[in-house]
Amino acid sequence: MENLRTPAIAQGWLPGRTFVYYRDLILVLLGKEFKVRYKSTFMRYAWSVLHPLALAFIFFNVFSFFVRGVPDYALYLIAGLFPWQWISNTCGSASWYFLGNGSLIKKVRFQRATLVVSGVLNESIHFMVSIPVIVGFMLYYSRVPGLDWLWAVPTLLLLQVLMMLGLGLAIATSNLFFRDLERLVGLVIQMLFYLTPIVYRIDMIPPAYRWIFYANPFAAIVICWQKLFYAGHVPAVYLGVAMTWTCGLLAIGLLVYCKKVWRFAEIV
Repeated sequence: MENLRTPAIAQGWLPGRTFVYYRDLILVLLGKEFKVRYKSTFMRYAWSVLHPLALAFIFFNVFSFFVRGVPDYALYLIAGLFPWQWISNTCGSASWYFLGNGSLIKKVRFQRATLVVSGVLNESIHFMVSIPVIVGFMLYYSRVPGLDWLWAVPTLLLLQVLMMLGLGLAIATSNLFFRDLERLVGLVIQMLFYLTPIVYRIDMIPPAYRWIFYANPFAAIVICWQKLFYAGHVPAVYLGVAMTWTCGLLAIGLLVYCKKVWRFAEIV
């Protein structure tokens, strides 16, 4: 009998499996995610754009009176809400990446982490589809994408994919053992939204309290996207903070996953 405590067997690694195999596996799982998510829906991918636009409309009408010092406030909101939706959707779905695929985990031996990879890529695709919408608002406000986009967009995409991958692994794994985590994650995400400068500007916060943005794991990456879309550049300080948080969350996610993956089949 195979020892399921052996990491390679527990995770689904099989001898002779190539990069092409895992690429095809992720593509199949990604296709499954899209079909399940948009089953029996008419507007399909349009919801990825309409939801943050609706939030932007609400926040614009509620907060524009208090933030009159922010020019083109609608663009400022959209520039922050679209990246945040990627974070929020990933964290909200992560609890079910493993739990929702229990039958697959029990019956088929494959690399379990590909379930998280496909889920994160699913959300990243929805974000990339929304970028032309953001560019449309930029052009409306006479702002044109600059040369910084050539390196900034791929860099930020990679950082956020890796950050969401680490967070997704940690949440999906932990939720198998602590089912209340799903509700706790929802509360934390809601709290962190207001601790991220999306509906207000950083300079509206007293300097003594700005350390909060460094302690918030999502603030730096959202600020980088927001500055790129709204101001045309990426602040080096916040890019460094985003890289630090990405490395930290990815390391934590991999550690939690590798320590518990051998028990998935008996717990799920």
